Amino acid sequence: MDKIAVIILNWNQAQLTIDCLQSVLKSRLENKISLDIVVIDNGSTNENINLLTNSRVNGFTLIKNKENLGFTGGNNEGIKYALKNKADYIFLLNNDTEIKNNCILELWKAFSKGGNIGIVAPKIYYAPGFEFHKDRYKKGDLGKVIWSAGGKIDWDNVLGQHLGVDKVDKGQFNIMKRVSFVSGCAMMVKKEVFEKIGLLDERYFLYLEDLDFCQRATKLGFEILFNPQAIIYHKNAGSSSSGSKLQEYYITRNRLLFGQKYASLKMKLFLLREALKGLVGSNRVKKEAIKDFFLRRFGYKDTNTIE
Repeated sequence: MDKIAVIILNWNQAQLTIDCLQSVLKSRLENKISLDIVVIDNGSTNENINLLTNSRVNGFTLIKNKENLGFTGGNNEGIKYALKNKADYIFLLNNDTEIKNNCILELWKAFSKGGNIGIVAPKIYYAPGFEFHKDRYKKGDLGKVIWSAGGKIDWDNVLGQHLGVDKVDKGQFNIMKRVSFVSGCAMMVKKEVFEKIGLLDERYFLYLEDLDFCQRATKLGFEILFNPQAIIYHKNAGSSSSGSKLQEYYITRNRLLFGQKYASLKMKLFLLREALKGLVGSNRVKKEAIKDFFLRRFGYKDTNTIE
């Protein structure tokens, strides 16, 4: 029997986590699979933890971190727990998602498709009402708007690009295929990947750590698969505010880190010139992010201190 560990990260968002848990607990499985559901609390308030533990939702293990370790550190605690407890597959799942009852089963089945598949990701829709361009869609489109149908690395901009984003799904995203990148919002990983390449890089703390992880996996011979038969609904920006100061800081700093590690020499020089321009620009958040990159100050940053 294969053991699948589901890792869900919570930070002061108990109700989102409860909703996510309830969808996971409704999963339709085969007798060849067992689930080990783990919630990692990233230093939430006592009130938030009490709401989670008193929710009457059972069937999960709660691990409490003393402080916020970020997406990388928090998930790494769950991954270490899962590996210690002999998980064969580890499903990293954002707490601002709800899954269809066949999602875990379909992700697990996809590992048997041949090749050296190390990571499988689902088709991710915006949860109805959470679309980025709300005025663009008819009522009948809601629940069918793509957030991610797999992804690719955009080396011209040194960023991850979600395929199909903001498009209405009319069947054009129903093909299973190999991709170069998938979002850490929802990805199932074979234990051998972690054993061979290690955990998430905690220097990122938040944002682009999934891009880095996928690139490390690919470089060591693992394939990444998008499986449209597995479905998830994402309450977009439920965990962090889109376009916020926090998002701008971490993406700016971490993009430079990712580019330094993996980009071509030409793109490294481009990023360096871009960074030097940013240092003399008027955007204080970007200036702080670039300065921290050059000073090798990675991990957590309190972006509220940036004026």
